Amino acid sequence: MADLRRIHCRLRTLGGYAVVAASAFLFYQSVAVAAEPDFDREVRLAVEIEDAIIDGEPIYLTADGREFLGIFMETDAQRVRGAVIVLHGRGFHPDWVDVAQPLRVGLTERGWHTLSLQMPVLEKTAKYYDYVPIFDYAFPRIEAGIDYLRQRGVQRVVIAAHSCSVHMSMAWLDARGDDRIDAYIGLGMGATDYKQPMRKPFPLEKLEVPVLDVYGGEDYPAVQRGALDRMAEILAAGNAKSAQVVVPGADHYFKDHDDALLEVVGAWLESL
Repeated sequence: MADLRRIHCRLRTLGGYAVVAASAFLFYQSVAVAAEPDFDREVRLAVEIEDAIIDGEPIYLTADGREFLGIFMETDAQRVRGAVIVLHGRGFHPDWVDVAQPLRVGLTERGWHTLSLQMPVLEKTAKYYDYVPIFDYAFPRIEAGIDYLRQRGVQRVVIAAHSCSVHMSMAWLDARGDDRIDAYIGLGMGATDYKQPMRKPFPLEKLEVPVLDVYGGEDYPAVQRGALDRMAEILAAGNAKSAQVVVPGADHYFKDHDDALLEVVGAWLESL
């Protein structure tokens, strides 16, 4: 930063435009440095929920040298179908009452181990465009979750992501490919914020694994508007097991529709 200040002072002698340019450079440099998750908030979330977890076992995995919370729950079914990695919505935690907790517990009753992961978070008021620069921080967490399951002998791994975690996990798939997972479930895909359109389309056309696109009949307008395009891209990928399902009456968080969501996801997984 000292070098940047010297550059700024030097440019001031060149006129007003140079001052503006240098100030802009300093501003964007500070934004780039600040573009990281709120790790302190993650710690607070973990402390708040860890003792309250009734179903499943809190575990700590490591990504980029930092520990993060996960919740592993083992199925007691005689036939283990595989494991589902559950990724919560924006700013929440792996035991969030909407979507994350119902899926991670309910799917164990249908023969699936579940691993719900803490995804990168920002302050509560952060919007979609605030989160875009930290998508990459999710990559090693997803991979750490997959590694953990493989070490436990799990053969089939499915990702089930909700809302902002769809953006994060799709960015991971775009960068790394889908060869480490066996299926993908997107819940409320394409959710952003007012006047904040998606920065980059989802790589649905190039995914080889089966994809399930689930959204609520009362979901956010952006999610509903994009449904036809998402389905066209899923069909273009050519996997006959892929599908798109609407849960009638459900909002973006599937409030009061936990059973319907679990039935849609569970039935599709069984169809694989």
